[in-house]
Amino acid sequence: MFRKKIGIDLGTTNVLVYLPKKGVVINEPSVVAVSATDKKIMAVGIEAKEMLGKTPDTIIASRPLKDGVIADYRTTEAMLRYFINKALGGFRVVRPEVMVAVPAGITSTERRAVIDATMAAGAKAAYIIKEPIVAAIGASIPIGSPSGNMIIDIGGGTSEVAVISLGGIVACDSVRIGGNKLDQAILEYTRREHNLAIGERTAEDIKINIGAALSMQEPLTMEVRGRDMVTGLPRTITMTTNDVVEAISSSVEGIIETVKEVLHNTPPELAADVIDKGIIMSGGSSLLRNIDQLISRATGVPAYVADDSLFCVAKGTGIALDNLESYKRSIFGAK
Repeated sequence: MFRKKIGIDLGTTNVLVYLPKKGVVINEPSVVAVSATDKKIMAVGIEAKEMLGKTPDTIIASRPLKDGVIADYRTTEAMLRYFINKALGGFRVVRPEVMVAVPAGITSTERRAVIDATMAAGAKAAYIIKEPIVAAIGASIPIGSPSGNMIIDIGGGTSEVAVISLGGIVACDSVRIGGNKLDQAILEYTRREHNLAIGERTAEDIKINIGAALSMQEPLTMEVRGRDMVTGLPRTITMTTNDVVEAISSSVEGIIETVKEVLHNTPPELAADVIDKGIIMSGGSSLLRNIDQLISRATGVPAYVADDSLFCVAKGTGIALDNLESYKRSIFGAK
């Protein structure tokens, strides 16, 4: 019997869709534009993100996921249906089996909402898998071995830190700090220090182009345009990497505290394994310059960014889907 399978990394910032044997086929922003008058879906993904901060009163462009969980159920369902249809093509006879990666700290109510939205979007069966496990699978960590492996998955809405052994999570913590919080911190910094109002997209561009977790001897610079808070007129300033380091330092510190907490709660034998192997980092925000060095300094444990860190969770869902039976007991049994 031919069965279609889809793995979805349902992120706060981006949705990645993985098809076994094809890889990541969709990587689009988790943004939906809705008509304010009749609640009709106007655009999803890249097209909808282009509208952020630029829509008239009749159109609302927003992110239906907040901190890794569903904030707007109806819009999330519409977004999932759009991405499933786009991945499989419009006409199909077989409804797909869908695996969705969610934060480890998700509540049973939030978990149920994800399953219901996925089923309503056209899935034959919906499976929920915890992000740290699936990120570890995607990063080629042998999670089934009787040995401690530490993973930090820093996404758009949350940072997940977990120590995994024998296919299960031994110690885990989740903090609602991710790329979006870093963008917000940069936005507030430019307002506070330069009296300049900028949008979320500009803040994200600053983070990607010149952002870092540690000060640099030769900082990168970038011209930033925004609205002067005093005159109300457009103005341009120059920001440096070290400005960004200062802006995001308290948010990054929150991630480091979470890592320390998980290490503190890890059994000594597994902690020794982690020191030997180091910490593996995944997720889009792990690409922030020098964040691995900062974590190494703060914990005394070497940290490495995984290959294709942005796609680790999506790839992991695909691998877990292909080996559903072997992963069922260790992953899906844990609520």
